[in-house]
Amino acid sequence: MPATPIQLMQAMPIFGAIHEDALEYLLEQTRSVTVRAQEFFFHEGDAATGMFVIESGEVEVLKAWRGRDHLLRRMGTGDCFGEMALMDLGRRSASVRAVGDCTAIELRPEHLHRLFERDPVQFALIQMNMGREVSRRLRATDELLFRAEMGALPKDIDPRLQTT
Repeated sequence: MPATPIQLMQAMPIFGAIHEDALEYLLEQTRSVTVRAQEFFFHEGDAATGMFVIESGEVEVLKAWRGRDHLLRRMGTGDCFGEMALMDLGRRSASVRAVGDCTAIELRPEHLHRLFERDPVQFALIQMNMGREVSRRLRATDELLFRAEMGALPKDIDPRLQTT
């Protein structure tokens, strides 16, 4: 049985400990987007407009290098991507392409701003959770970079740190 959007979000680190009524309020404002197989949610360098929570399907996160896209990781139902757009409003740091048909909830900065106006405590928890998630990913990336600089082979890398 597929999870409801609220159950999906409650299972995510970014929305951990967030009250159901706050999630309902956010979801009332969002829209679900469908991206067909091999099409892109966005491209590296695009203006960042929000994050996405995958409701169904799988995506590839790609980074361009010397004219080619390289796979950074795959993500599936219940994962999120693009959360940096809610924190720094910078350009997209990677491209995200649907592997097969994919549906995702789009959460934009204005949705969080409205939550801030309604319930600043729940807003602050989401911000703290996003910071923790981005820090977790940065730690894993730092470890991979260190091991690469030390000449560690991919098989030597702790699988929990691998991003692909």
